[in-house]
Amino acid sequence: MKFRLMCMIAGTVCLLFGYVLADEESSYFEIIGPGSIDWCSGAFLSSGVGLPPTKKVADNENDRKKAFNSSKTQALKNMVALVMATRIDAESSVRDIASKSDHVMAKVESLINASKVVKQEYLSDGTVEIQLRMNMYGGFAQLILPKEIEQIETIKTVSAAETEFLGNDSVSPPDEVNSNFTGLVVDAIGTQALPAMVPVILNENGKQVYGPAFVSREFAVQHGLCRYMTNTEAALKNPIVGGNPLVVRGLRAEGTDRSTVVISNTDASKLLSKSENLAFLKQCRVIIVTD
Repeated sequence: MKFRLMCMIAGTVCLLFGYVLADEESSYFEIIGPGSIDWCSGAFLSSGVGLPPTKKVADNENDRKKAFNSSKTQALKNMVALVMATRIDAESSVRDIASKSDHVMAKVESLINASKVVKQEYLSDGTVEIQLRMNMYGGFAQLILPKEIEQIETIKTVSAAETEFLGNDSVSPPDEVNSNFTGLVVDAIGTQALPAMVPVILNENGKQVYGPAFVSREFAVQHGLCRYMTNTEAALKNPIVGGNPLVVRGLRAEGTDRSTVVISNTDASKLLSKSENLAFLKQCRVIIVTD
């Protein structure tokens, strides 16, 4: 499996809560085989090429239709490989989950077959090239996200128990803590952190400070647990995290799939020092910046 970043794909639109992302060029694209995942907008993209049925240039509607169907068949095959290879969390991929249940596999295949054609090009020699797009959120997320991610109706008040959650040797929250943070930006540049549908953020003691236990399923299904970008400055301007996001530094990436990000105890304490912060975590207003 080969991974790399694409910094520039024209026409990519990333939406959350009805807003358009400020900088499309900073979206994180991951290439997997013949397809790619846009981890900013939450989309699977696959392409296919169909040749005319004969060596002659396709000059009639029937030949063009056959070439189109051939290209779509190839694109759907590539979409299957792409979706199945997608990381869910540190321990599993979509293939791991789908292979254990005929029902889940059938649902995934149905969603793939419903992928939308977002681009098609007819070349002079009769060749047809198309691109398919499948949404990572909505029905697919509802099917694939772990059942442990539940609906959260209320946010409890943070107490001394929260400090204990961070670990016995956690650092006390700084005196100057802005209680009006609107989101979280994790600057993980240089850690080689990789995206996953269910990422986890830990403090230095290995205690979880963001992950499935912090989010409400409603938001996770509709918008994803977090978005991935490649530029911190662009992330700070992103409507997803609001006008005053808390910025923390990723110290390292852990796990065999490198989807777990570790932040300092100081930053973790700042994040969980106010119950108001739990509200934006519940709503998945989180961006991880990685290269």
